[in-house]
Amino acid sequence: MTERSLLRVGHRRTAALGLRTSRSRGVRRAHLIGWLFVAPAVVMYAAFVLLPLLLTFQYSLYRWDGVGPSQWVGLKNYVTVLTDSDLLGVIFNAFKLIVFFSLIPVTLGLAVASVMRRVATGKFGTVSRTVLFLPQIIPLVAAGIAWKWVLSTTGLVNQILTAIGLGDLTRAWLGDFDTALPAVGVIGAWVLIGLCAVLLLTGMSKIDPALYESARIDGAGAVQEFRSITVPSLRQEIGVCVTVTVIAALAAFDIVYIATGGGPGLVTTVPGLQIYQLAFAGRQVGLASALAVVLFVLVLACVLPIQRLTREDNQ
Repeated sequence: MTERSLLRVGHRRTAALGLRTSRSRGVRRAHLIGWLFVAPAVVMYAAFVLLPLLLTFQYSLYRWDGVGPSQWVGLKNYVTVLTDSDLLGVIFNAFKLIVFFSLIPVTLGLAVASVMRRVATGKFGTVSRTVLFLPQIIPLVAAGIAWKWVLSTTGLVNQILTAIGLGDLTRAWLGDFDTALPAVGVIGAWVLIGLCAVLLLTGMSKIDPALYESARIDGAGAVQEFRSITVPSLRQEIGVCVTVTVIAALAAFDIVYIATGGGPGLVTTVPGLQIYQLAFAGRQVGLASALAVVLFVLVLACVLPIQRLTREDNQ
């Protein structure tokens, strides 16, 4: 190989090396710019989410009244949470609410969205979706106050029952040991059903209409279309609805605090309300923090399997 050829090869290698170097610099610069854009959000998330979470875990290892000196107790607060019958009952109440906050809204939301897809079109469909979504816009405090009036001894429900001759069934729905928790669950279902219906209706709009046409040609009815096409196609949307509603059930606070205050007794007391009462009324910050950590773990234990089951790559 001549000297000129060697020089050409050398120049090419140098050019290629320079090109790779410039590309790597460009990639690093792009990564740096990206991190600069997300840095404010990361800082805020760390300050208002991660740091409080770590502090909560730290407090859970102490006996502390929130003011005076603290005393190290290790895992004793967690032992109390997992062995005290009242605290276990409070946690169990949250799982009962999942039936009302999640199962009912998702099931009814599927049915309502399926009907609306068929009949609610044009302006009527827009108005229907707006009316369905209104409970999600109303502040939960306002919803709790309104439903407290509706379900009171002189409320609308009891007035209707009396008017149709069922006065023997009237009661203080939010003050009765047998009906208080289901009544709270009805309020939560009312709030969440519109959200689920709108999310599922949006998901239905992405389903190829040709699938339904083929099913009708094959003689499939509305129920068969719903079972074989609609539900399987909404796997991800159903997963989102279940995730949101399960979290709402386990983390419930506003509605319970306004409607019943956790009563009668501990029938409607949920972990969120119990944490508030332990920390600010009972001044048991360590025990309240331990219950909060347990609640956090329970939420993850419920949500992560749902997300795994409804991922697109599992279809």
